[in-house]
Amino acid sequence: MMESQKYAIVDLETTGHSPSNGDRMIQIAIVIMKNWCIEKTFTTFIHPGKPIPLLIQDLTNITDVDVADAHPFEVHAEYIYELLQDAVFVAHNTDFDVTFLQSEFIRAGLPKWHGKKIDTVELAKILFPMSLSYKLSDLASDLNIPLESAHRADDDAKATALLLKKCWEELLNLPQLTLEQLHKRSFRLKTNLSQLFFEALHEKRKKVGDSKDHVYFNKLAIQKMAPTPSSSVPEYHYPETNAEKMELLSCALPNYEERPQQFHMMDTIWRSFNNKTEQVIEASTGIGKTLAYLLPSIYYAKTKGKKVGISTYTSHLLDQLLYNEIPKLEAVLGEKVKVALLKGMNHYVDVTRFEHMLKVPDDSYDETLTVLQVLIWLSKTKTGDLDELNVTGGGQLLLDKIRKIEVPKTKMPLYDFYARALQNSRQADVIITNHAMLLADLVRHEQIFDNIGGWIIDEAHQFVQAAIQRDEKIFSYTNWKYLFGQIGNYTDEQLFYSLQRAALKKQRVAKQTLLLLEKRFMQMTTQFDGAINLLVSDIQQALKNMNKHDLKPTIFLQDLDIDFKRIGQVSAAIQNWIDLAEEVAVQFEGGVDELAPEHQYLLEQWQYWIREFKLKASEWDEVFLIQHQHYSAWIEVDRRSIPASIQLFKKPINVTTVIQQLFDPIREHASIIWTSGTLTVPNNERFITDQLGIDLTVPIEVLQASPSYYSGAQAYVVTDMPDIQAVSQTDYIEAVAHAITRTVRTTEGRCFVLFTSQDMLRKTVDLIQESELLRDYMLFAQGVTAGSRMRLLKSFQKFNHSVLFGTNSFWEGVDVPGDGLSAVIVVRLPFSSPDEPTFKSRAHFLQSNGRNSFAELSLPEAIIRFKQGFGRLIRSSEDKGVFIVLDRRIDTKSYGGEFIRALPPISIQKLPLTSMVQELGTWYNEKR
Repeated sequence: MMESQKYAIVDLETTGHSPSNGDRMIQIAIVIMKNWCIEKTFTTFIHPGKPIPLLIQDLTNITDVDVADAHPFEVHAEYIYELLQDAVFVAHNTDFDVTFLQSEFIRAGLPKWHGKKIDTVELAKILFPMSLSYKLSDLASDLNIPLESAHRADDDAKATALLLKKCWEELLNLPQLTLEQLHKRSFRLKTNLSQLFFEALHEKRKKVGDSKDHVYFNKLAIQKMAPTPSSSVPEYHYPETNAEKMELLSCALPNYEERPQQFHMMDTIWRSFNNKTEQVIEASTGIGKTLAYLLPSIYYAKTKGKKVGISTYTSHLLDQLLYNEIPKLEAVLGEKVKVALLKGMNHYVDVTRFEHMLKVPDDSYDETLTVLQVLIWLSKTKTGDLDELNVTGGGQLLLDKIRKIEVPKTKMPLYDFYARALQNSRQADVIITNHAMLLADLVRHEQIFDNIGGWIIDEAHQFVQAAIQRDEKIFSYTNWKYLFGQIGNYTDEQLFYSLQRAALKKQRVAKQTLLLLEKRFMQMTTQFDGAINLLVSDIQQALKNMNKHDLKPTIFLQDLDIDFKRIGQVSAAIQNWIDLAEEVAVQFEGGVDELAPEHQYLLEQWQYWIREFKLKASEWDEVFLIQHQHYSAWIEVDRRSIPASIQLFKKPINVTTVIQQLFDPIREHASIIWTSGTLTVPNNERFITDQLGIDLTVPIEVLQASPSYYSGAQAYVVTDMPDIQAVSQTDYIEAVAHAITRTVRTTEGRCFVLFTSQDMLRKTVDLIQESELLRDYMLFAQGVTAGSRMRLLKSFQKFNHSVLFGTNSFWEGVDVPGDGLSAVIVVRLPFSSPDEPTFKSRAHFLQSNGRNSFAELSLPEAIIRFKQGFGRLIRSSEDKGVFIVLDRRIDTKSYGGEFIRALPPISIQKLPLTSMVQELGTWYNEKR
């Protein structure tokens, strides 16, 4: 029985990763567990016979002093070897611990250890597929496992033991059907998880009956659809007076503070909804914008029986609305609000396609792992949104094959998550969606948002970006070659090979047809390669006139002599292959006998790649053949790898008409509220609203929190930074690194450092790391440290002494409340690079129409971003922080005053660096 199985949970701390290069152990901990109880713990420091590197001392808090009296490994080797006998070896990343330990055993003259292994990283990835991170410290935090000192072997080993126990409990909570599938497919995993799955299945089968929380589709257990909250029908009266609002909100929200501007915004939206008017509201941080629009939205939906739509830009804000803000309003109202989250169809899993995929063996380890993750996830997910899953790069390819691509055939959404989302939206009071989904309504056959009585467009300044992204086209040479490689000809033994063999064996398609199909495939790839070769020679010609030191140049398409005839021949060849490939699919499906499961899956794969080729054919024409003056198109290459690096981008220069096309019909029957923390700039109030196509008669309300809200904020402009035009880039980066290190050491970390250039960020971080001046701090850098933006942010928040270096996407949309952030350092005013192709095209468009691109585009865009950067700092009236600008242009240029006027009413001091650091130290100590 597995319960009496002995587990040896091991963690090592070492001087480095490579025993063959002389790295040695400095601490070992082994926890012995039986019957899911800890029976014994062995832990000891080990003398490595060499100094411990500083980086390892920082990571583990183990110093040379700690190991000074410790014995070398050889003294403990036999006892450790004995402890591991007859045990399953468990570690959080067994590859490291087992390999290191084996080397040490051999060095001590013992034989290699042999036995079964369980890797808790692999196990956790399967059982917790929605976790953001599989680091031990992150899993411990998510699962409430105590872990006092990460990277100390004793604490880590105990936390890993408790993680293993949590995983066992999680297995026992799974539906029996899911456990059966897990066990059946687990034999290709890297460690011996199949035995654990089998024992869990054995336990499960002893229990009578299965959970009532699931519905069953063939061999899949799926989380039941949550029932729609039943609405009682209380009398809803919108709280007209401030006193009524205060009474309502303070009862349900502890520590609620009255904010007059928030109440004003509520009333403005309430009136606008009832009068079906349009309104633009800039609500600075501190207004409580989200609550200000949610309260009137829900009251309007409840009293008028009309849905309200809320659209935002980032997934982060969607989640915040759904899981943080809506529950607050439910507490205020004393009942559940009918809310539906609706994303584009391809965000959702297609359960049928996944079920067909289960009928064939997995191709790779990544596929096996991802299939197991999806099996578990289906038994837990309430939304079916594939974005919830944390999978590998190879797993992402599998997810793309199980996305929803067809409108559900049924209105009964038992097994169809997209149909569930649509049904929820039909029954909802409030529909939450994103800008991309709203824009997709322009071309959707059945308009989903027709019967909405009022719209809130949050993060409204990003609607322009969303419209550009919806209309952008990207051509990537490597993507096309990958696509061709998936089909292959007969000798490649790819999909065409498998289809031809099955079709001929079952006599479903004539051999002549298949030979013709292969010939057309060859013609298509030959035409494509020929056209690319011509493009390459054009690119190389253009590169001769460009800076040779620029390894990744940008070339505008209009500057190349494109052979449109050859481009057209590629289009024709692709279409010829698609036509015949579709005909073969029809013949293959239409035989007398029913298709075997593996042949059904083969056909689905074939149809999937035909759809991909149709998208690619349309993209080819859009990028190369359709010329339009309102678009800019450019090629980006890496000189060191042409043609492999070729990427072609085509983006609209102006999307105002597209946005008007979407909203003009809405204006006829519903109210529209545009809101954001940053919608205006000094001297150009309508910079954003003009791009959104909002009529000049629509008023803009600017709501600023009271000055007391910003009492914890202070701004400094450093006046003695070098002029970037007057010194070399190396000298400038040295000055920036010096200013950053002095600031960080004064505030003791918790700093954001915001750059406008990834190259400058990387060079600055490299210099700071080389200097070791911040070696006591955790440094996280976008594009340098692995992980997504949100993962970097989460890591940053875990450490008191940490610094986060970010570029464009960190200027907005990230929240670090309270003491988590002490300072925001702005390295350069956030002007777009004049060579950035989209910006360059827009600037050229304005200039060709006799307008000033600096005043009308460059400056207002930079000020908007600057305001967003400040918005990271003060997220509540208790927050304290400094905003430091290292770019002297804010002081020396005529436009600098506009940046300063864009900030809230706070103290702004202009000082040389040394004086600033002294002032900062005084201010920081006072505020602590």
